[in-house]
Amino acid sequence: MSDQPGDDGEQETEPKPKKKKRPFWQELPILIGVALVLTFVIQTFLARVFVIPSESMEQTLHGCAGCYGDRVLVDKLVYTFNDPAPGEVVVFERPSTWNRSEFTSQRSDNAVVSWLQGIGALFGMAAPDEDDVVKRVVAVGGQTIECGPDNRVKVDGKPVDEPYVYWDPMMGEAKQDQFGPITVPEGKLFVMGDNRNNSGDSRSQGGGGVNGLVPVENVIGKVRAIVLPPSRWQGVGDHDPQSLSAPAWQVGIPAGLGIAAAWPTLWLGRRARRLLPFIHSGPQPSTTEPSPSSKPPTADRLVRGRPPGEGGGW
Repeated sequence: MSDQPGDDGEQETEPKPKKKKRPFWQELPILIGVALVLTFVIQTFLARVFVIPSESMEQTLHGCAGCYGDRVLVDKLVYTFNDPAPGEVVVFERPSTWNRSEFTSQRSDNAVVSWLQGIGALFGMAAPDEDDVVKRVVAVGGQTIECGPDNRVKVDGKPVDEPYVYWDPMMGEAKQDQFGPITVPEGKLFVMGDNRNNSGDSRSQGGGGVNGLVPVENVIGKVRAIVLPPSRWQGVGDHDPQSLSAPAWQVGIPAGLGIAAAWPTLWLGRRARRLLPFIHSGPQPSTTEPSPSSKPPTADRLVRGRPPGEGGGW
């Protein structure tokens, strides 16, 4: 037998040293790196912040050259399974048929500054070095759009309802150029700015508007909300200009008709609930003639306030 210690199978276990917590200055670069990766993934595949560079979408979206324009959140997933619909505000890559003379790169010639500008663009703090445009969809594939002497845009011969339209007083008369009719091919969009007399959109690209059509595949996403500045926090609506519009006094008609139609149903329902206990229970069998005071209470409730023989239905 061995007389070496530990032969009895019992070995002393030394306590494991506690893992030292890293100082914050060592963890900070890791946190920044993770944040940048997550931001890149989110803005590449899910949503992205864009800067509004011009006033063509006033007063829905604010922007101008040299000022702090709205920062908008653009949903990049919504059109994965559906195409843009009339009334939706979209961001898209400027088609090759559009006038590109308006676009100038905003990147610095300095490599470091240019890199910082690229990082800022990811967070919506600087304009991206991309030729992207934001407009509102007015007509989609298969529809015919035009604007005549009456200054009204029509789709398939019907005037559209555009409460979002703004007329820039600096541009003179509140009037838009005539165009069309143009039949939009499938897979294309006809887009216009809300600042109707100060917007370079599908109308102004030549070819009578044909050159201004936007391929659906150029669409980056749908504008969901204004995220900066805080004073402008709000969602961005997508009022359908082709929806049936009615004067204000007619707006309450559907609700009024619904209430009027529901009232008889509610009244009959009350009557039915009062009858159910009597129908289900019925008169109780008795070997003796019931006295007036022993009449079923349900029957007494049903005839309360209505003398026998008096007209009136349930």
